[in-house]
Amino acid sequence: PRWATAHKFPAEEAETRVLDITVQVGRTGSITPVARLQPVIVGGVQVTNATLHNEDELKKKDVHIGDYVKVRRAGDVIPEIVRVIKEKRTDAAKIFNMPSKCPVCESRLSKDEDGAVLRCLNGLSCSAQKKQGLMHFCSRKAMDIDGLGGKIVDQLIEANLIDGFSDIYKLKKEQLIQLERFAEKSAENLIKAIERSKKTTLGKFIYAIGIRNVGESTALDLAKYFKSLEKIKAATLEELEVVPDIGPTVSKSIKEYFNNKGKYEQLMAILDSGIVFEQIQADTIRSKELDGLTFVLTGTLPTLKREEAKSLILSYGGKVVGSVSKKTDYVIAGTDAGSKLDLAEKLNVKVINELELLTLTKKSGTQ
Repeated sequence: PRWATAHKFPAEEAETRVLDITVQVGRTGSITPVARLQPVIVGGVQVTNATLHNEDELKKKDVHIGDYVKVRRAGDVIPEIVRVIKEKRTDAAKIFNMPSKCPVCESRLSKDEDGAVLRCLNGLSCSAQKKQGLMHFCSRKAMDIDGLGGKIVDQLIEANLIDGFSDIYKLKKEQLIQLERFAEKSAENLIKAIERSKKTTLGKFIYAIGIRNVGESTALDLAKYFKSLEKIKAATLEELEVVPDIGPTVSKSIKEYFNNKGKYEQLMAILDSGIVFEQIQADTIRSKELDGLTFVLTGTLPTLKREEAKSLILSYGGKVVGSVSKKTDYVIAGTDAGSKLDLAEKLNVKVINELELLTLTKKSGTQ
């Protein structure tokens, strides 16, 4: 009921020690410091690592190697350092300095324009970015190649069978059978999964190729607006910014990607592998009850999983985004809804439940 107030138990905290601080290289080259912790149980789960996000966060929390810290699982999921127990700091504690070179490929690092993120500029020539990029390309929301997880990707890279996205579509069953973990049936299944992935949508493909700052929702918007990769490549910054929710930062990332000769050649090589973009069928978008409306999902819904609710909204012409703003039309709130619900109420954004969503889509009568 709308008159009720929900209260959450405070997140469980535990004390442990920072054994080391290392850095990880992300898919887009971002260099993220990670605290390696003395194993500790938090909320029934053993925690050994906690991300420190970026250099500014590291300095703000003033975490040193050897410090005793309080940790918790943010949202009961992601481990994070809450604070340093300064009174327990000893002279042996060491300040961690961010590297000047990529720890994987040793190429130079550069700070983003906002100065928050340190980034390796070596692209797919950096083996860490290559692996993360390949895993993203194969993931369920992208090309959805079942069976191509991190360990298999590592194995294929080490065997020099794949070096870029297009190489995935050149794999043969005979090559896979020679590798550890593969028998005839598993190799056959992977080849079939790769073949199935050739039939996809333009939105999923744009998301899969990993353009910086372009997430699933933005990729779908680009596909709907331009309807082809050629038109996206030819678009000016001003034309890109006509697309809803695309501003100067995102449009610049898109132009940089398509103007990069190496990346564009890789893109053409993937398409030459036989990728077919399926047209949206008449029954995919059932109607346009939600056309032009923007939704945000928060909390756990009674019967629909997050992806099911998202697919339902998209099928009726609506749009799902990750954050609440004044432009948001509806926030769909389930149990354990967090800060998004608070912000929606502050901005006077209409909050509805699952049943009201089903009513909006005229689906409630079929449940």
